[in-house]
Amino acid sequence: MANEEWDDIRTPEENGEEEEEQKEVMDAVPTGKYERLLKSDSRKFKLSGMFKDWFLDYSSYVILARAVPHIVDGLKPVQRRVLHAMYKMDDGSYTKVANIVGQAMQYHPHGDQSILGALVQLGQKGLLIDCQGNWGNILTGDSNAAPRYIEARLSKFAKEVIFDPKITHWMTSYDGRNQEPTELPVRFPLLLAQGTEGIAVGMASKILPHNFNELLDASISILKGEDFTIYPDFPTGGSADCSNYKDGARGGNVKVRAKIEKIDRNTIAITEIPYGKTSETIKESIIKAKDKGKIKIKKIEDMTTEKVEIVIHLPNDVSPDKTIDALYAFTDCECNIAPNACVIVDNKPQFLSVKDILIYDTNHTRDLLLWQLRIRMEELESQWHYDSLERIFFENRIYKLLELDQKTWEEQMDDVFSRMKEFQDLLRREITREDIDKLVEKPVRKISKFDTKVLDEKIRGIEAEMAEVQNDIEHITDYTIEWFRSLRQKYGKPFVRQTEITAFETIAVTKVVSNNAKLYANYEEGFVGIGMKKDDNGVFICDCSDLSEIIVIGKDGKYRVAKVTDKAFFGKDLLYVGLFNRSDTRTIYNVIYREGKSSIHYAKRFAITSVTRDKEYDITTGEPGSKILWFTVNHNGEAETVRIYLRPRPNLKKSQLEYDFSTLAIKGKASRGNLVTKNPVARIQIKSKGVSTIGGKDIWYDADIQKLNDEQRGLYLGEFGAEDKVLAVFRDGTYYTTSFDVSNRYQGDVLRIEKLEPDKTFTALYYDGSAKCFYVKRFSFPLSDNTLVSFISDAPKSYLVELTDEKHPQFEVTFGGKYAHRDPERVDAEEYIAKKGIAAKGKKCHQYDLEAVRFVEPLHKDEDDIPQEEPADIIAAIEENVNDIPDTDRIPDIGDLEEPTLF
Repeated sequence: MANEEWDDIRTPEENGEEEEEQKEVMDAVPTGKYERLLKSDSRKFKLSGMFKDWFLDYSSYVILARAVPHIVDGLKPVQRRVLHAMYKMDDGSYTKVANIVGQAMQYHPHGDQSILGALVQLGQKGLLIDCQGNWGNILTGDSNAAPRYIEARLSKFAKEVIFDPKITHWMTSYDGRNQEPTELPVRFPLLLAQGTEGIAVGMASKILPHNFNELLDASISILKGEDFTIYPDFPTGGSADCSNYKDGARGGNVKVRAKIEKIDRNTIAITEIPYGKTSETIKESIIKAKDKGKIKIKKIEDMTTEKVEIVIHLPNDVSPDKTIDALYAFTDCECNIAPNACVIVDNKPQFLSVKDILIYDTNHTRDLLLWQLRIRMEELESQWHYDSLERIFFENRIYKLLELDQKTWEEQMDDVFSRMKEFQDLLRREITREDIDKLVEKPVRKISKFDTKVLDEKIRGIEAEMAEVQNDIEHITDYTIEWFRSLRQKYGKPFVRQTEITAFETIAVTKVVSNNAKLYANYEEGFVGIGMKKDDNGVFICDCSDLSEIIVIGKDGKYRVAKVTDKAFFGKDLLYVGLFNRSDTRTIYNVIYREGKSSIHYAKRFAITSVTRDKEYDITTGEPGSKILWFTVNHNGEAETVRIYLRPRPNLKKSQLEYDFSTLAIKGKASRGNLVTKNPVARIQIKSKGVSTIGGKDIWYDADIQKLNDEQRGLYLGEFGAEDKVLAVFRDGTYYTTSFDVSNRYQGDVLRIEKLEPDKTFTALYYDGSAKCFYVKRFSFPLSDNTLVSFISDAPKSYLVELTDEKHPQFEVTFGGKYAHRDPERVDAEEYIAKKGIAAKGKKCHQYDLEAVRFVEPLHKDEDDIPQEEPADIIAAIEENVNDIPDTDRIPDIGDLEEPTLF
């Protein structure tokens, strides 16, 4: 109704006049006073018109001229203006940042703080600006010093690839007093190298930084027509999982992790942090996780300066590997980054991928280089034309025409022009009157010293350069490739990759969260929770976390899996309460139950893995009145033997029987089980505890994520029993042993990882930095309890050459120094040095100076041909001998005895 009334009052023409008047009012009134003016102004304004025009203008301005970078040069307007101001005032020396900001304000109408912020960000990227003073720290988040204290200048790289006034488009600055570039002629994929971030109206741009050298290599691949892939590289280091990067297009995702190293079993250190985080934010997130009970730490120290160093001290009972996973799961040590490559293309925002941007930048660089070559060719042609005119002018003494006194100056000029025209065939360009004017302006003293030989040499040099430039124009793609290669050679050395590209494993938070709660259960009343106390008649079950799942089993066989809460009711007469692990296939439940109210009893063995939370299941067949008479939980698949006592009844031959669960196959949780007896059971007692019936645990090592697993990924390490350990050896000459827990991670350059065999002999060749010679040693790896131990010299510049576990190793020595003329020799390591402890230094590989040592083909010795009896063969032989013993002398089998007897 209001709109209809408005239309009745005002015509479209009147509305337009009012809007124009309102705009004039806006322009005339200072910012911040417009609201008071509206209150005092009796005129009415149509809000729909205001939003339609003014807000659209504002949005367009923010998007196109402030927040979103331009694809042509990869810069936002404020960055472009800062760099242009620095180029205008550049004299090779450092300039106060306050001065640079003041100069940039000639071009940028948004105040000194926005200019200063843009300048500091460009300086911190370390590519276009050389900085001097305190420019802040991207690792700690510390801000820069005041602009009057810090200085800057353009880098050599920026001067070479960013600026060239000859190929720059210009426009008038905001106040009409200066000229500024519409875009800079950047001959390099600057946008992808630096990355950028900006928030506009209704859209945002987030382009991640990439590696300098990898971008140049990819640009070369584009020009060659080859496929390429580029991934982000962050100045803060860390590792990144780019499996869902989607070439930086909208909808992609990058997971970034800090680099965390194990110092010893009680200390870990964060040495690199995720992009966009600081050491302070990382520290705060760790403290929050500790306060919430997600992780357990004793102390945290932030000693970050030029490099990240956050040291975390752990309690004695906390695993460092599990803590590392917990840090990734509950703190800012792992974060997700959503790239959004929004750029200005043809004066409109567009969402592209980094591949699209790089292809555009590469082709644009080729176009700019071609433009530069053509301009250079024009300059050379003009220089050749003038020098050729000059040579003709003086070789043919045409300048003598200027000495005739009887003619006027104009007549003399006409004569010179006519005479020069006679040599038009020697030139590539038409002779003009301007050419003549330039010739006759040459000073007489210059003419008297004229040397035609020098001029001929100069012309030949110009012609040679023209031929070279023309060849580059005709082969502009090859020329561009060489341009990128020269940039890589001149400036690429400092830009090594900082971020490791790898695949991240999925961390189950329930497995790594610290046990921050205690689980209690009231079996009789049926209550279970972490908020219960002993006053609630609760029985302590175990330590758990607030993310744990529990399994609750009743005496009637019904059970549920639920998330732990403060207090929950599961039904009276509970039989078992415990933590539940969905991926645990080794925990086996041994059960004997009565079916309904009958006297039929079944036994079953099963694992519980795939269940729906809060759904009720039944161990029995579900008959009303069913009851569990025997129940054990065996975390390593143990199978006990029980004695079952039957109720007395007429004609009952045996009052008790034994049941061995190891004879029972493990089946699904819904199976009925095997029949035990049809007679009523009085009670069941344990006769003997059993051993595991499911063997050891198969373990693999996934080199991509540097962790163990039981999911058949990577290198198979073997079957591990309860006491078995993992041996990890590293290329720097260190090792440690660990358990086979799948939470273990093995950081560093792993040389070999395997199941530890304590008596296995290894032979190592290494260089001792203090003795400056090569050594050989033979030893076995002892247990180190997750503590890094060096098995070579710890002197500076010492390094491991090779390590082998061959039975009869042989190494070859190559002589150096004054013995370099000697032929290489081979040495039997087994005969050369005896096996000693790991702390032994070993023995010099040779008495003479050596250039190198290496292992060669191992030896084959006579004892290797002696057949070794397998354990199964030995057992068979023993059994054969035992069978030859007369029955009267043989120890009776247990089955022959009426009652169990211990021997």
